[in-house]
Amino acid sequence: MSDSLSWTIPANEYRRERWRNQFGWTREIVRMRRDDGLDRPATGEDWDWRLSIAEIEADAPFSAFPGIDRELVLLSGNGLRLRFDDGESHELLPPHDKLRFAGERAVRGELLDGVTHDFNLMWRRDQVRAELWHRPLVGPMVIFAEPHQTWAVHLLAGQARFAHDAGLPPLQAGDTAILAAGGDRLRHVLEGGGEVLLVRVAPV
Repeated sequence: MSDSLSWTIPANEYRRERWRNQFGWTREIVRMRRDDGLDRPATGEDWDWRLSIAEIEADAPFSAFPGIDRELVLLSGNGLRLRFDDGESHELLPPHDKLRFAGERAVRGELLDGVTHDFNLMWRRDQVRAELWHRPLVGPMVIFAEPHQTWAVHLLAGQARFAHDAGLPPLQAGDTAILAAGGDRLRHVLEGGGEVLLVRVAPV
């Protein structure tokens, strides 16, 4: 196995499945497990972090994920209210509001005005730590993955391509790239125009 593992996932290859509580649908982008310092694709519930896109078509409770932290980003739609059982409430408004919260917290999603699609980052807090940013893509962007880190690049809008030496295909809107470093620092140059979500995952 190479000391690094990088590939792209076209949006039409995301796997559609029911929520754990059966109240909604999600399109799973990828689920990953850390193995010998390198993140690799996982199956079943044996994952350390996961990316997906929730399709919220009606007000509904979210599934519970004990031991998991999560961050939700509004991708499309007119807004989503997250109403927690402890009385706290947050509204995710266009264009791309986001909120980080613990997966144990009981929360209900309430649509403000029609269906929403929401980017969902989840990670097992005792195994990895994760950060998420929303950034414009104007010209070249250099991404450095330090040893044993993984980056995910989700193209919100526009088009992008990696430098030729990456050996990765171009990204269209909605596609995702996974850039996993092994024991050595990994460098990728992304060029194009649009908007991206950047996720960085590192060991605890």
